[in-house]
Amino acid sequence: MELVALLSTGTGTWGQVSGVINSEEWNKIILVGNEFAKTKFSSQKKFEFVKVDFNKPVKELIDEIVEKLRGKLAGMEVALSIASGTGKEHMTLISSLIKVPVGIKFVALTKDGLVLF
Repeated sequence: MELVALLSTGTGTWGQVSGVINSEEWNKIILVGNEFAKTKFSSQKKFEFVKVDFNKPVKELIDEIVEKLRGKLAGMEVALSIASGTGKEHMTLISSLIKVPVGIKFVALTKDGLVLF
């Protein structure tokens, strides 16, 4: 399964994203974030970064994400981590994936391991 993860603001959220990345052998990892995240986040695993401008209005941001994700996802469904980010960012990423179109299974790292729901 492919992983799409939002990489944005929030104390400790990058650790959650790293944990999700490292807890599974993903077919592909796509991280969505801004310029700061692009320059500061690192992982031992190979990932593709989709840089977006979260300051854009919602509709423009959705259009930007759809344009940048279309053609990058091979499967019918992705694992989605939204542990990082704001409500606006979550809404735009979820809306964009639906428009691509691709199904979504949310993923989180818990004390019991990786959970897909």
